[in-house]
Amino acid sequence: MTVVVLGELNVDIIISGNDLMPEWNREKLIDSFDIVLGSSSAITACALAALGRDVRFVSVVGDDDFGRFCIGELERIGVDTAHVKRDPGLKTGVTMSFSTPSDRGLMTYPGSIPMLQPQDVPDALLEQAAHVHFGSYFLQDGMRAHWKPLFETARGQGSSTSFDTGWDVRQQWHRASIHALLGATDLFIPSEEELLHIYGAATLEAVWELLPPDARLVAVKRGAAGAALFQPGATPLSVKAYDIVPVDTTGAGDAFNAGLIHAYLGGLQGEALLRYASACGAIATQGVGGTGRLPTEEAVERLQTSVAIRS
Repeated sequence: MTVVVLGELNVDIIISGNDLMPEWNREKLIDSFDIVLGSSSAITACALAALGRDVRFVSVVGDDDFGRFCIGELERIGVDTAHVKRDPGLKTGVTMSFSTPSDRGLMTYPGSIPMLQPQDVPDALLEQAAHVHFGSYFLQDGMRAHWKPLFETARGQGSSTSFDTGWDVRQQWHRASIHALLGATDLFIPSEEELLHIYGAATLEAVWELLPPDARLVAVKRGAAGAALFQPGATPLSVKAYDIVPVDTTGAGDAFNAGLIHAYLGGLQGEALLRYASACGAIATQGVGGTGRLPTEEAVERLQTSVAIRS
C-alpha cells in the first residue's frame, strides 16, 4: 500500500536546553546542538517508512549541501526520493528550533519550502497511491490553491487522503479554503490550537458544530492533554496522553500523523485509532529531532503495554 507524501523539505537546526532565551550583547551556553532532517511532511514520511509503509516523497530542494542532506536522510530511513527535484536557483529551507523539555519555538527561512508546484506531482505516481498526504498547509504557497482538485482526483482513483496544517505564521488561517478541502479529506490532523484559530472558536466542542457536513475524520493533537477525534455520526471522543517525560517534542505531531495514517490503512477505528497515533507521537519525543526516535510497530506495542496513561 503505497503512501505518497507531497511536501516541503528543510533542515532543522536544533538548539536544546532549559534556558534558551537569547540576551542581546551577551553570550550564553546551551546543552546541545544538532542538524537534522526537518519539515512536517518529511518527518511524517520517515515515520510511515519506519512503521513499514512504502513511501514516495515529492518535493523541491536547492542543489546545495542542505538539500543533499535532506535527500540522504530520507533515503537512509527508507523513503523513495525519485520525485524530489533539485533546483540550483534555490536555497534549501532552514528552521531554527529552540527546544526545551516542555516546548519549542521555531524560526524559519523558507527557501525551497513553498516552491512545490502541481506540475511536480506525476499523475502516474498518484495512480499508484493507496493514500496521499501533505503537511504544512500554510507554508506550501505553491500548492495551496491546488490541494482540493488534487485530493478529489486522488479519491476518485481510490486513494484516501490526509493533511496537517501546521502553524500559520502570517495569521491568516484560510478558514474558507480549509473548510472546502475537508470534503475531499479522509483524515484532517491539526493541533488543537491550530484548529481553534482556523475556526475562530474557543473550544473543540464549538468547532464540532462548525465543521462542514461532508467532513470525515478530524483527529486533533492536544500535546500533554492527549488527543481528540471527531467522526461523522458518532459522539466525539478523546484520549489522554501517555505518561512519559519528553526529551524533545520536535516532530511528535508529525509522528502522530504517521501513526494515524498507518493505523487507518490497517483498519483501526475510534479510540484504538487515536491511541495508536498517540503512541507514535509519544515515542517521537524520546529522541532529538523529528527523526531521532521514529515509531515502529514493535515500539508502539511495547509502549501501549508498559506505559501508563496520564491520570
